[in-house]
Amino acid sequence: MIKQFILLIALVATTFNYAQEAHTGEVIKDYGKIYTVSNPDFKTDTTAQFKAVFDVGRSFEDPAKPNAIIETAARFINMHQEAGVPAENIKVALVIHGSAFSDILKNEFYQEKFPEITKNPNAELLSQLLDQGVQVILCGQTAAHRKITKAEALPEVQISLSAMTALVQLQNDGYQLISF
Repeated sequence: MIKQFILLIALVATTFNYAQEAHTGEVIKDYGKIYTVSNPDFKTDTTAQFKAVFDVGRSFEDPAKPNAIIETAARFINMHQEAGVPAENIKVALVIHGSAFSDILKNEFYQEKFPEITKNPNAELLSQLLDQGVQVILCGQTAAHRKITKAEALPEVQISLSAMTALVQLQNDGYQLISF
């Protein structure tokens, strides 16, 4: 009976392809690992515009690792391109606020906040995202509250009046909010 149960579990796992490994995408190669989903029931409209704005309002416990929400933007790009959505149909923006402010700092300012870490683990990820046209927008209210200057932020980071302003404007522009 136990052998039959184990065989059934193995068959189900194989049938639904749960055993596959995540792999790197073709676009953001070092971040945003994805799984291939073969023949999904809910089909991806590869002719649609995929405009997403990620609400990045928090950091995670380990400052030596990239922010998981920022990495999700890489996953979003990788999986949609693998599914056949053309690059020109994928538009992504990150709105950074709250405790995530440190994730957009230049290395020397990141190290001031986290002395045990020599470089911002988000810098390379953000660089690769920016190469794909991703907008990175820092909340001006967070910047003022945390006393972050434009000179302390990575060069491509834009500062808005507020995260709320950026989120509303982007959604008015057709971006869909992704919030975790």
